Amino acid sequence: MEKEETKKKNIIKEYLPYVLIIVLVILIKRYIVSPVKVSGTSMMDTLHSGDIMILNSSAYYFDDIKRFDIVVIDEGKEYIIKRVIGLPGETVEYRDNKLYINDKELKDSYGNGLTNDFKAKVGKNSYFVLGDNRTNSMDSRIFGNFKKNKIIGKTNLTVFPFKRFGTKK
Repeated sequence: MEKEETKKKNIIKEYLPYVLIIVLVILIKRYIVSPVKVSGTSMMDTLHSGDIMILNSSAYYFDDIKRFDIVVIDEGKEYIIKRVIGLPGETVEYRDNKLYINDKELKDSYGNGLTNDFKAKVGKNSYFVLGDNRTNSMDSRIFGNFKKNKIIGKTNLTVFPFKRFGTKK
């Protein structure tokens, strides 16, 4: 009987570190960082289709979402990667390919291509996002504003392909 208990304790001692490592990896992947793949051309020239990036799921636990952050959004069927343009309560407008926030012109050095004129009000606890490739992006112009709880984190580090490794702004 004693021999059997000792054997069980040894098995637990042997496998417990592996179980803890697996649990830790799952928690880190879920709540801190995980890989995310860029799909499509809506963020060109900043990001390329197939880029593997690191999603920082904890970025907004302690900090606010900022204008021009690259964020990952849970769109329902998939994750999409876009750039934050409008913050809660703001009015976002593009006129003659220029960005206006609350009627004040703001330099937008990320947008590629022609951005057709539009005007949108950003709701409370919501964000207006655009792809950098403005002529080929399905973003807030189509989907509308995204609630904060749909933004699952921030990404700016490309890890693959290695020739594109580094932070993106």
